[in-house]
Amino acid sequence: MHSLSKTYNMTGWRIGMAVGNPEILSGLGRVKTNVDSGVFNAVQHAAITALSGPQDCVREACAIYQERRDVLIAGLRDLGFDVPLPRATFYVWLPVDDCMTFAAKLLDEAGIVVTPGIGFGSSGEGYVRFAITRPVARIQEAIERMRRLDL
Repeated sequence: MHSLSKTYNMTGWRIGMAVGNPEILSGLGRVKTNVDSGVFNAVQHAAITALSGPQDCVREACAIYQERRDVLIAGLRDLGFDVPLPRATFYVWLPVDDCMTFAAKLLDEAGIVVTPGIGFGSSGEGYVRFAITRPVARIQEAIERMRRLDL
């Protein structure tokens, strides 16, 4: 299963695909048919165009996100955090002692919004999630704001 949300900037369009064993997929198709009425036709055509057209846009987007990721990771590491390098997402998960306290401190004292990991279930405790959806200059500004805090 794969969503076109991030790869083709179709977030919120609710379009994706499933590839695999035809017998299993036919069952998925039967369930899906009875759960909703399907995706708006224009969105389906946009998805077909995205998948069958030139893929330069995907490589360009990946390069942008990689640059943003590298700037954030370098900044966090420079601040003393041991943060793993993500390889396939535009999120950076930072290990912290208490995700709610850390997220509140960043918001209240630096105006930085991160998502407490606990919001994704109990396994998310001990992490905050940064989204690298902002330009490099804003990421650098966030790092500078964090530098002024007692973290």
